[in-house]
Amino acid sequence: MNEPVAIAESLARDFASSAVERDRRGGTPKRERDALRASGLLGLIVPTRLGGAGASWSTAFLAVRAIARADGSLAHVFGFQHLLLATVRLFGTPGQFEPLARETVEKRLFWGNALNPLDDRVTIDRRGSDYVLHGRKSFSSGARDADVLVLSAQDPSTRKLVIAVVPGDRAGIQTLDDWDNMGQRQTDSGTVILDDVRVSQNELLTSPGPLGSTFATLRPLIAQLSLVNVYVGIAEGALQEALPLTRGRGKAWFASGVEKVEDDPFVLATFGDLHCELEAARQVAQAAAQALDTAWATGDDLTPEGRGQAAIAVATAKVVATRAGLEVTNRLFEATGARATTARLGLDRFWRNLRTHTLHDPVDYKRRDIGRWALTGAWPVPSFYS
Repeated sequence: MNEPVAIAESLARDFASSAVERDRRGGTPKRERDALRASGLLGLIVPTRLGGAGASWSTAFLAVRAIARADGSLAHVFGFQHLLLATVRLFGTPGQFEPLARETVEKRLFWGNALNPLDDRVTIDRRGSDYVLHGRKSFSSGARDADVLVLSAQDPSTRKLVIAVVPGDRAGIQTLDDWDNMGQRQTDSGTVILDDVRVSQNELLTSPGPLGSTFATLRPLIAQLSLVNVYVGIAEGALQEALPLTRGRGKAWFASGVEKVEDDPFVLATFGDLHCELEAARQVAQAAAQALDTAWATGDDLTPEGRGQAAIAVATAKVVATRAGLEVTNRLFEATGARATTARLGLDRFWRNLRTHTLHDPVDYKRRDIGRWALTGAWPVPSFYS
């Protein structure tokens, strides 16, 4: 087995033991985040010459998926760890990425973000030789307990997006404990307040900048595919829990004509459906990861066509994984039965996590992009969500 994936699976077994209780509690999963720090997996995509594991995106996403089977919240922030590192690689210079990558491995730094590009309440202004950020950001996943933060702001003079990388304890940064959604309750995806946060020129990612080259437009594809693997992992975890619960029912429904639940044709058909849905999601997720690996390896020579092929593969995976994940986490109760709705089991957390996370951006726009490509051959237009 791939060593990083094996480590992730070992962590997942530990995380699973407290997942129900932590889901009820919400807040920051400090012990579990520290376990991820200690595991060495935070430097998974950092090249070996910089001290990291040098893993492919395919491997990184399998590790994300393994953790998602136990805990969708931890998988979310773990997946974003690699996305945020890649943001510096894609939007910044080697001189910015390499020291941050080395330091991440050496000090086991956990990255978080206050980047939400649709929230334009943060502005950046010049102050002497430096800059200052002011405002608020919503949906700032992983910001609490983060060692490094990736921030975004609007430049009032140009209305362009500016992205910066700063230490998480930089003066003027306040992370609020106000994330109170029904799912993904330990992602700390609440509000970050930036009050005159000073940023130096070297902390701004301006060359090539946000989506500033064809290669840089891989960033949204990494983000989307990270989410895809969280969805698939959550669905896999839900199905893993549903199977023994169903077998534990013992007797079949009285009108089924059979004695054992394992012989109930409707229960069997339900699990057959869910297996097929989930296997389809696995296959397209893997194909998309391979397409991303190919595009990533091309580097600055990536063409719009190469990028477009990866974008269609990722969009396809997003659509299929969304449908499969929601189907599995909802319909599993048809097989597990009424007793499985007890709060003690917390089986509803899988659906709540999936439903919350799949609203990150409307999947209908992925369907539109795929349909336009199928009909006209036009590639998806790069944005922070496509």
